[in-house]
Amino acid sequence: MNFFEKNIYDLIEKVVGNRTYFLIDLIIRGESNNRVIEVYIDAENNVTAENCAEISRELNKKFEEENIFESGYRLEVSSPGVNRPLKFLKQFPKHINRKFNVSYRETENVKKFTGTLKAVEENSLVFVNSNREEIMIEFNKVIKAQVIISFS
Repeated sequence: MNFFEKNIYDLIEKVVGNRTYFLIDLIIRGESNNRVIEVYIDAENNVTAENCAEISRELNKKFEEENIFESGYRLEVSSPGVNRPLKFLKQFPKHINRKFNVSYRETENVKKFTGTLKAVEENSLVFVNSNREEIMIEFNKVIKAQVIISFS
């Protein structure tokens, strides 16, 4: 991350952190005269379109106040959606009883399974796999945990 991107990241994190949201991801793309800034936010509860619009308005105001961009830019603020893996432990509690695809490190091996999140205990996630076995994984050993969309 270069100095320009770090300044944008810090500003966004400050705006988002002043509320009950947290920054999940920031993607900056495009040329200096036509930047696209993609901001993904989440919260311990659901994130609505109005929440995203509110953050977008505040970020636009801050970008203008601090003259961050020399020319045009497009700002997109959204929640990460279920197609993105969860990145932070505080994202998990709202997904208890949902099914996940999980990969994690166990000693030298990478293990994968599909299971239902049953609990979040301190720094660990508790899943139940298809054999009804309980699997407790320390969060720092999770490589990828993605919610499986269910239409039933």
